[in-house]
Amino acid sequence: MSGTADRAGYRMCTQQHKDLMSRLVVVSNRTADPRKPAAGGLAVAVRESLQQTGGLWFGWSGKIREAADGTQSGQGEVHVQTAGNVTLATLDLSREDHDTYYLGYSNDVLWPVFHYRLDLANFDTRFAAGYRRVNQLFAQKLLPLLKPDDLIWVHDYQLIPLAAELRAMGCTNRIGFFLHIPMPPPLIMAAIPEHEWLMRSLFAYDLVGFQSEADLTHFSHYVESEAHAERLSPDRLRAFNRTLRVGAYPIGIDVDDFKRLADSKEGRDMFVRMRDEYSRRRLLVGVDRLDYSKGLPQRVHAFRELLTYYPENRDSATLIQIASPSREDVGAYDNLRRQMDSLCGAINGDFGELDWMPVRYIHRNVARKRLPGLFRASRVALVTPLRDGMNLVAKEFIAAQDAADPGMLVLSRFAGAAEQLKEALLVNPYDTQGTAQAIQRALTMSLDERINRHEALLNRIRKYDVHWWSSTFLQALEDCEPNEAAASGTS
Repeated sequence: MSGTADRAGYRMCTQQHKDLMSRLVVVSNRTADPRKPAAGGLAVAVRESLQQTGGLWFGWSGKIREAADGTQSGQGEVHVQTAGNVTLATLDLSREDHDTYYLGYSNDVLWPVFHYRLDLANFDTRFAAGYRRVNQLFAQKLLPLLKPDDLIWVHDYQLIPLAAELRAMGCTNRIGFFLHIPMPPPLIMAAIPEHEWLMRSLFAYDLVGFQSEADLTHFSHYVESEAHAERLSPDRLRAFNRTLRVGAYPIGIDVDDFKRLADSKEGRDMFVRMRDEYSRRRLLVGVDRLDYSKGLPQRVHAFRELLTYYPENRDSATLIQIASPSREDVGAYDNLRRQMDSLCGAINGDFGELDWMPVRYIHRNVARKRLPGLFRASRVALVTPLRDGMNLVAKEFIAAQDAADPGMLVLSRFAGAAEQLKEALLVNPYDTQGTAQAIQRALTMSLDERINRHEALLNRIRKYDVHWWSSTFLQALEDCEPNEAAASGTS
């Protein structure tokens, strides 16, 4: 089946799904107006799903509420507004709830552990209590908004116990969960003091989806070894008196939409500006949040290795590294920013010329509509996280390329995208010399090889795009058998 036929088939499936299915209720930590451009991978994907089907999007408003008397209150009102065919329902959080649930447990416990960084985790018992409290609050505020036949899709690590809280309140709807970040191996997961409760909570869902087969394997091994789960079939596990369907559903992008961005006025203007400004250079590009999971210092070290061992790249190759601000009130991120400032400054001081700066380091947000032009002007993209659930930048770079003269993707084997994007140059980001060798290969690769690799990569991201992701997951959720223990809860 051709890529065009694949896309037509998935859109037909999505339309049938829209016609037949119940209302879709999406729950995530944050919401966004689906009519406006979104920056993060989760927001982009959820927006695409809801624009296809309509429905309700519930989550935190992003606002912190102070009580009139200066005390902290966790019982805020739900704010409802309409955005096209989507109803947005949001809830403010108190300062205490925000600090324990979001900054504390979500970002100081789950994020580092799920990204294999036990050394950065802070297992403060107050955080776990706040995490449970806010998930219970979300359930209390969401329940009155639900209809009996709603299909509920919960997203990401901040809301792992939400279904268990809803079940305890009598909710019998089909509920699915998708983990956007990596699932760690059993022994790393077991370092979390509440690990058994967390994994038990996942069995309150009807369907749990992961980004990659590796993540699915880690979860299966955990519940089989720690909870003595029984495998009923390749995609069904039974433990805690519940049967759970599991699967790998790698998230995608809207390829045609991103290509339209590349062909828009802003995209073309950025491409021409970069092409003209760097007419004597070959551009390498990295676009990431400033996060310790992204492997940014290792990437800069690899670029230094490239300039050291392949001197023909001096005065020739320029790395544009965009590192958007992220969680700057967390100490680990402040340390990373200082480290990046130092590393980039050192390379520019050691290798730079009056008319050539080896690294252009940008620590601010860059409008998404400008990125396709930057990607198309770049010879190489460096997507080299130490650990990543998927990484949609890799797919966006592929979509933005000129098929007649495409750039090359250097991709970490530890990104979930590596399972799909085998024709990229896969690297171990901890091996900076090996990464430098891969960059050199990308810079010197023949046109024919680049075209062949890009064609295979583009076909794959077209076939498994964001529409395939959402329709496949939601169809699997609709197909789940009603669970006999649905209303009993698991917490």
